[in-house]
Amino acid sequence: MTKVLIIDDEPLARMIVKEYISKHPDITLLQECQDGFEGMKAIQQLQPDLIFLDIQMPKINGFEMLELLDQPPAVIFTTAFDEYAIKAFESHAIDYLLKPFSQERFDKAVSKWQEKQSQQTSKGATEALLNTMSQAPTQQQRVVVKTGSKIKIIPVEDIYYLEASDDYVKIITKEGAFLKNKTMSHFESTLDKNLFVRSHRSFIVNIQQITRIDPYEKDNHIAQLKSGAQVPVSRTGYAKLKEVLGI
Repeated sequence: MTKVLIIDDEPLARMIVKEYISKHPDITLLQECQDGFEGMKAIQQLQPDLIFLDIQMPKINGFEMLELLDQPPAVIFTTAFDEYAIKAFESHAIDYLLKPFSQERFDKAVSKWQEKQSQQTSKGATEALLNTMSQAPTQQQRVVVKTGSKIKIIPVEDIYYLEASDDYVKIITKEGAFLKNKTMSHFESTLDKNLFVRSHRSFIVNIQQITRIDPYEKDNHIAQLKSGAQVPVSRTGYAKLKEVLGI
């Protein structure tokens, strides 16, 4: 028996998927969720085999929700037209249902998933998809982090700087520090290069926070920030900062 969740903020969309599921006696619907917060909680508690996940939802979208899960389940995305996302789905061989979709198209997506039935394949494809989608303009305006049982949405302009911290990246803001299970290279490639500069192997700085850059030992420098924090600047980082700052 396949255990599934529906995660979609539109009641009509949930009703349609629920009706389509009813035609499959081998599928059990565990719960319907109306947003990413509720969906994340249900996934952690109920451990479904498969989720039908909408992308465009309030609060946090479908991609952001998956990013916060340590072990995301298999996913069939349900979405209105999004050219960037659809190209990403197709390039990673991840199935999606483009709203509005028929029972026939739904059945085809379920059959495709049942044929795979490989969590490793599914997990690898989902991780690759999330990495691709992080490059989308709509995904570059904020960072979503998990702090205990709470979820925090950080607009990128609120970030002072980022610092490598073992297997995580520490995001420093006026509200404090938050950890994200990503790499510095991930943030270097996804954040706006005209706003964020990799000043050092372990630091990325928001240039709008810099008040001055002082010499410090040999070819190194220190960036002084409005908050009073100091961020190291390597020789390579100094060259990048000069280019972006036009100095």
